[in-house]
Amino acid sequence: MVTKTLKKKRVLKQGMLENVMRQFNHAADSIDLNPNIRKILEMTNNELVVHFPVRMDNGEVEVFTGYRVQHNNALGPYKGGLRYHATVDIDAARALAMWMTWKTSLAGLPYGGAKGGIQLNPKKYSHSELERITRRFTYALGDNIGPELDIPAPDVNTNAQTMAWILDTYMSTKPPAERSMNMHVVTGKPIGAGGSEGRDRATGYGVFLTIKFWAEQKKVDLRNRKFIVQGFGNVGYWTSHFLEKEGAILTAVQDASGTILNEKGISVDSLLAYSDANNRSIYGFAGAKSLDSSEFFGLDCDIIVPAALGNQITADNAKKIKAYLIAEGANGPTDVEAEEILLKKGIDIIPDILCNSGGVIGSYFEWLQNRNGEIWQLDEVMAKLEKKLKESFFKVMETAKIRNVDMRSAAFIIAIERLEEAYVQRGIFP
Repeated sequence: MVTKTLKKKRVLKQGMLENVMRQFNHAADSIDLNPNIRKILEMTNNELVVHFPVRMDNGEVEVFTGYRVQHNNALGPYKGGLRYHATVDIDAARALAMWMTWKTSLAGLPYGGAKGGIQLNPKKYSHSELERITRRFTYALGDNIGPELDIPAPDVNTNAQTMAWILDTYMSTKPPAERSMNMHVVTGKPIGAGGSEGRDRATGYGVFLTIKFWAEQKKVDLRNRKFIVQGFGNVGYWTSHFLEKEGAILTAVQDASGTILNEKGISVDSLLAYSDANNRSIYGFAGAKSLDSSEFFGLDCDIIVPAALGNQITADNAKKIKAYLIAEGANGPTDVEAEEILLKKGIDIIPDILCNSGGVIGSYFEWLQNRNGEIWQLDEVMAKLEKKLKESFFKVMETAKIRNVDMRSAAFIIAIERLEEAYVQRGIFP
């Protein structure tokens, strides 16, 4: 008998792939995309599934399943994160890899799109077990990743330490003379292992910047505006940090442990300190009261930042939303039916491939520094990030106005047209 939890996970993963395909087809129809190029972009280039054994702390062996899907590399090497989560499977990886292709294209980066990860709950494993799992996964991927081929980065439940383990394992498989040439096989590394200043906050800062650009265009003052955040990991924290500095007020947060609310405001740094001390859980935070999680999206607020997993805003809860802006810190947090409801209600949505693209832009800067033997200072990285995101944001807004479409459609149009141009100019082999 299939449990309700398993059914929910299957619907979530199937829905993500269905959503990205519907988004793609909608944009492709609107620009009358070349049918031959459409066939190419509908499919992934490569899909890798690996099963690998790892010895646990108790001496027993557990077999894990890992995935890496490479969607398209017409514009450059594959680029995309690795996540450790129970919902990771081939369909989830396909959907996320496609979104990465559109995201890198929209940002004007010399990258394609990929995604992957391991199907597990990292909270069930010790630090040393996670290291062995990561190193064994890297070894299993072998030459399917590389600094000029496919460059992983952190994602859900992975971080700079994860990337350092991947880097060290990958470099150990290369001859000594080639090891220094492979520092850019992953991005999002610790500073001491070749990482870039500012990469840790790049995604959240990008989410904040797109909200700020939107507010400036709409002549909205962010001071005293209430915002709520789903997911208080790296993206959720840094987005909240910068919004709080701008004068906005965090009133509610939701993560896997539960939902908390304080209408007078939640201190972002106090919540981070509590979360860090409680295994990345916000449950029980003294500065707010607990709330039924089903009430989260219907709370009174101005801005919602979904920064957790996909398909969180659905037709069921979209009707309850009172905010006038949704900034998608996560990939695919709003399903197609929900978006139709929200747009009819006059709610603006900053789409994921624009809103959270600060992460891959920051990764590109790290990759460039490693490749060229350079070290950039934090203020230089943040300034370059802001400039790049501003260009993307206003290009999306201009396209939306010219074509009379919503922001997501405009973002997809820009991304797909850049890929179409590449294929038209290069031709199709043979």
